[in-house]
Amino acid sequence: MDTKELLKKVRKIEIKTRRLSDHVFGGEYHSAFKGRGMTFSEVRGYQFGDDVRAIDWNVTARYNEPFVKVFEEERELTMMLLIDVSASETFGSQTTYKRNILVEIAATLAFSAIQNNDKVGLMLFTDQIELYIPPQKGRMHVLRIIRELIEFKPQNKKTNISLALKSLSNMIKKRAIAFVMSDFIDDDYERSLKIVAQRHDVTGIRIYDKRETELPNVGLIQAQDAESGKLVWLNSALKSTRQAYRKQYLDRVEYFDKTFKLSGAGRISTQVEESYVKKLLSYFKAR
Repeated sequence: MDTKELLKKVRKIEIKTRRLSDHVFGGEYHSAFKGRGMTFSEVRGYQFGDDVRAIDWNVTARYNEPFVKVFEEERELTMMLLIDVSASETFGSQTTYKRNILVEIAATLAFSAIQNNDKVGLMLFTDQIELYIPPQKGRMHVLRIIRELIEFKPQNKKTNISLALKSLSNMIKKRAIAFVMSDFIDDDYERSLKIVAQRHDVTGIRIYDKRETELPNVGLIQAQDAESGKLVWLNSALKSTRQAYRKQYLDRVEYFDKTFKLSGAGRISTQVEESYVKKLLSYFKAR
């Protein structure tokens, strides 16, 4: 892709997603996330009506009278976008690819964040960390993120969500708002998510294509795993084959929902043909 074409695509995405963030998501993002981060300010003597959970027991024991910790709202938050760029994200059976929707959602969230004077960072991952851009503020920074999302070519094809979550913990020590965007065709990330969700405000955004949910009855077909490159023949005329395909999809969705729920993390699922705008708005309002 030449520079002129790239800039044209970046501008097109900016116009669409910035309009959404300015007129639709700005207030909802602010309501959902502002004030959730609290930083320690001072210790003072206990007063009638104070929450007993705020008592600083170490100071209380030292002075033999109750003291409480005082916190103040963090005025500046950090948003981290963890985006899956493995080979399965290039799948699309109808009008667009999963990765295209991921780019739009990421851009919308990023513009909503900078509208509230927050920092935005980016992590692109496969089964390795492909790219890391530290959190910064400003429109030019977000445009850089969009450019990388559009033209970045990963070195690897497979997916390791657990690795991305562990890397987030290592890179970002201060509490952040983290959106993990993927089709979540992976497993064994429950423990990593549970640890990350204790420190950060995590939301999983699952993008999927309708064709991934069930196998059509079209006879004998050859299918290829985008991440492993393995070719297999499937007889879709057999009911047992279609049922096994459906069950594999449902098991993956159940694992995603259960894992994020038990970890206290938020979750959104949206099909590429659906309106992600409605899904995001509903999620923000529910918070």
